[in-house]
Amino acid sequence: MTRPSIDAARLLRRIRTLGEIGRNSDGRLVRLAASDTEKLGRDQFVAWIGEAGLEVAVDRIGNIFGIWKPDGAADEAPILIGSHIDTVIDAGIYDGCYGTLSGLEVIETLKAEGLTPSRPIVVAAFTNEEGVRYAPDMMGSLAYAGGLDIDAALATIGSDGTVLGRELERIGYAGEHQPGFLKPHAYIELHIEQGPVLEREGIPVGAVEDLQGISWQRVTITGDANHAGTTPISMRRDAGHAAARVVTFLRERAKASNTPTVATVGCMSFEPNAINVIPSRAIFTVDLRDPDEDRLREEEAALADFLKSLSAEEQVGISVERLARFEPVKFDQGIVTLIEKAARERGLACRRMTSGAGHDAQMIARIAPSAMIFVPSAGGISHNPKEFTADEDLVAGANILLDVVRRLAGEGAPA
Repeated sequence: MTRPSIDAARLLRRIRTLGEIGRNSDGRLVRLAASDTEKLGRDQFVAWIGEAGLEVAVDRIGNIFGIWKPDGAADEAPILIGSHIDTVIDAGIYDGCYGTLSGLEVIETLKAEGLTPSRPIVVAAFTNEEGVRYAPDMMGSLAYAGGLDIDAALATIGSDGTVLGRELERIGYAGEHQPGFLKPHAYIELHIEQGPVLEREGIPVGAVEDLQGISWQRVTITGDANHAGTTPISMRRDAGHAAARVVTFLRERAKASNTPTVATVGCMSFEPNAINVIPSRAIFTVDLRDPDEDRLREEEAALADFLKSLSAEEQVGISVERLARFEPVKFDQGIVTLIEKAARERGLACRRMTSGAGHDAQMIARIAPSAMIFVPSAGGISHNPKEFTADEDLVAGANILLDVVRRLAGEGAPA
């Protein structure tokens, strides 16, 4: 018997249409949270929700929801599906958008089948998942899960000096609902892998069972500016050199470990930033990740110990600011098993895996059973215009999501 499937042509068309919204004069895709270009993407998504005959709701942090409330199911906790539509700078077209549009596609397919679900089904587009313009990332889902005070979130000052709450008002997406106004029965997020594992192993579906913990810190090292030609190396308090030692320490420690720990210095600036002046100040970020909380704490402690010894050896001042800290997440094993079963029934290989990136699912997991579905990313590339997933993999992932949602909210499905 042929299994019902999503409308592949409609899904792919919408992904490509949304992928053209927000391109600048250089052709780069830039839809930062609450920006003019993201407003255009939001408007298009809301229009598609309307075409699907769903109720549109927006909460105070700007999260958008398309709600399907069949008769008799309105008072039940909903199945929540979705992701985000904001992007990084010079982005690809799949990250976040694929999961959001697939969620909408799943609801439209189930409606067309004439299914009467036992509970509402809701598609969400969460605000500021990427965290490029406003920190922290995954802000909309974090506020939705009660992990961030809504007034504090709306007062967040962006990298461009704007205030998030005012920008949401300006673009027309400062909603009236309190974050968390819908309490989900379960949450499933479909996403491109953003890594090389599925492609390398030739497996089309990943059932994501856990997600790495994330530690973000900003380190400031203070030394003395002096002449690059006349100051002997032994007499320097070189903030730039000290910063380089931190980068090397993190890389060598991660390479020597037999754990999945990763460490990245992604941002760095020097003052006075002149070719012939020893840096008096270095400011940089450290991103530490590990799926095990104890190991993540060990890495944080190792970095703190190294910075203490470095300060004494190099005679520099060092201060550290905590930017974000999220513990590792274990997803709901029942939903993970449903994903595996759905893949198997469609004749698709599937493997359990860890997500190395942060996602809205890790925040919603605080308030509801959650899990994720991954499909392959060509070359493991994301956050890049070269980001690519084959159409057949996109369609396969959406069909797995369809099957899982049908089981969780189908006619006569258990509460």
